[in-house]
Amino acid sequence: MAKSHNYNLFICTLIGICFLSCKIEDKKYSINTEEDGIWKVDFLDNFDTFNIDNWQDQRIWVNNETHCYVPDNEFGTREVSDGTLKLKVVNIGEKRPCDNFDKHGKQHPETQYVAGRIASKNRKEFIKGKWTARLKLGSNGESSMFPAWWILGAQNNEPPVQEPDEYICWPTTGSGEIDIFEHHGDHHKNSFTTGAIKNLGECGKGDWWTLRKAFDATLNDYHEYSVEWESSDLVYRVDGKEVYRNVGEGDKYPEAMFAILNYAKITDSPMEGEWVMEVDWVKHEYRK
Repeated sequence: MAKSHNYNLFICTLIGICFLSCKIEDKKYSINTEEDGIWKVDFLDNFDTFNIDNWQDQRIWVNNETHCYVPDNEFGTREVSDGTLKLKVVNIGEKRPCDNFDKHGKQHPETQYVAGRIASKNRKEFIKGKWTARLKLGSNGESSMFPAWWILGAQNNEPPVQEPDEYICWPTTGSGEIDIFEHHGDHHKNSFTTGAIKNLGECGKGDWWTLRKAFDATLNDYHEYSVEWESSDLVYRVDGKEVYRNVGEGDKYPEAMFAILNYAKITDSPMEGEWVMEVDWVKHEYRK
């Protein structure tokens, strides 16, 4: 029996090692540093830890969202574990004060919902190139769900304002917005939208829909969502395959841009427990 037990233990250990090796190899393959010799990585975060040289918590009230963004992984809203980032909306069961403010200085009312939002603002900012994140949702298609992966002009004047040149209002040049992945749970299950926000030339005036398109995807499975500048175009890809293109729009976003990952609750619809967006890695590349 001892020999049989040891043999079984050996086989189980071997299978475990093979499984772990495959998982690690899969992750290494996914973050290949070059694609056909065109791109070279200048920023990569594997989320082995929460690296404050790459990200900071962002507390802000926008879009009449009904949650409160909280810092420092409070209530587990931006957990980093097992090599991934988990951004969450959590129902904590009772209302509490919220220190988030809108751009006019109005404070968010008390709420029982808390959430995670991180930004690479004043940490990792790049002009053009290619941004990619490998991510999945824990569930999707529920009312009020609004997880997002996007980039924003580095001179944006919304909190946190930390540098003298951060005075440009959304979505004018210097504070332009490109949405790489957004899931609107109120609309469709297993669907996301991608595209740029069209600058209408005034503070607070952006066209959300003209340059945007929706696509079906298995959102609860990992996929790589990216945007790249190709000549004057913005090219959007899923798992390396082009799905959409904003023709001639790339030159309208000449500014350095930073990345944002957040999970929002967009309406008053109730929710229980927690919603999760899990991010395996984020990278930026430049053309060689």
